[in-house]
Amino acid sequence: MQILISAFYFFYFAIVGIYVIFLPKVLSMLGYSGVEIGIVFATAPLVRFLVPFAFIKGMKLNKKAFNSALLIIVVSSVLFYAALHNFYALVFTNILFGIGLSLLLPYVEVIALSVITKERYGKVRLFGSIGFIVVALVLVKYLSGVDIAVFYLIFMSVMTAIFGYLVAKNESGESEDTDTSQSGNINIFSHWSLWAGLTLMQVSFGPFYNFFTIYETDHGIGMDMTIYLWSFGVVMEVFMLFFQGRLLQKNLLGILQFTTFMTALRWLLLFLFPQSLAVSFFTQSIHALSFALFHSAAISYLFTLYKKRKLAQQFFLGITYGLGGFTGALYSGYVYEYFSTYLFLSSAFVAFTAFLFVRHEAKKTAYAS
Repeated sequence: MQILISAFYFFYFAIVGIYVIFLPKVLSMLGYSGVEIGIVFATAPLVRFLVPFAFIKGMKLNKKAFNSALLIIVVSSVLFYAALHNFYALVFTNILFGIGLSLLLPYVEVIALSVITKERYGKVRLFGSIGFIVVALVLVKYLSGVDIAVFYLIFMSVMTAIFGYLVAKNESGESEDTDTSQSGNINIFSHWSLWAGLTLMQVSFGPFYNFFTIYETDHGIGMDMTIYLWSFGVVMEVFMLFFQGRLLQKNLLGILQFTTFMTALRWLLLFLFPQSLAVSFFTQSIHALSFALFHSAAISYLFTLYKKRKLAQQFFLGITYGLGGFTGALYSGYVYEYFSTYLFLSSAFVAFTAFLFVRHEAKKTAYAS
């Protein structure tokens, strides 16, 4: 099972690599404006935010729903080819793609945490980071046109579907929620400051995920070097995922405070030194904290906080990466279009606000105990 989950992560995050590194650049090459790019990439996270509420109303994230999502991912990746030159068709395709993405990771994350445990989770999850790096380094060499990027997207979607199906087929049932009742599923408001902090953290990533490639090349850093920056960040992420086991045995809220603060520093440095390659590499090294350690600490904390574990993970991805990603993509498009100089200053402000909310949650929890 560990091999199947590792392979799933590899191909799933290879899709993410194509999606966040190359597709914004492809749309820019096709003549889409910053606002249009922001709108397109806001639709998928918006869907990711809305989908979990359907499960509160009675839908279940079971093998049937998971396998349907795998099919949706493959179909929507094929549709990207026909939709690239039409804004509205592209928005529709991205919505479909977002529906598929919103169902895949929560299902597999709970299986991984149940079967592998949080201490060993990072050593399996790092295969996703490797997939991200591989597709970045390979595709940058062969990206001679938009068709190549879409071809890679389709191939990685098919491979994700194959290994996702095998993971679901071999699930033993160990990952089932410990509470099967429908009452009191997820009380977000009792931990509102935690959810606000987690969500704002992802809002701060909007400029990075959607405009980092464009931002760096606009400031004189070549496309090849920009890909190396992406890859270096993921190498740091892999390093953290491999060695983070002992850290996750410590105060998880303390880790979330530290990682949100360091993320604010990361974005501030990008704003202050946009043309410095050395600073860009340093900020990418912080990706080990702002993505790898933050993500692992967040899902581990929610895994212990709520009994409805699959629903908790779905809400985490839906609210933080969904609502947060939607807001980040949308606002960053407008900031880039009209105030491009302040793109990452806005990120720094949002990330620091996330730190303050997580700090409030930690103080509240310490007082309650």
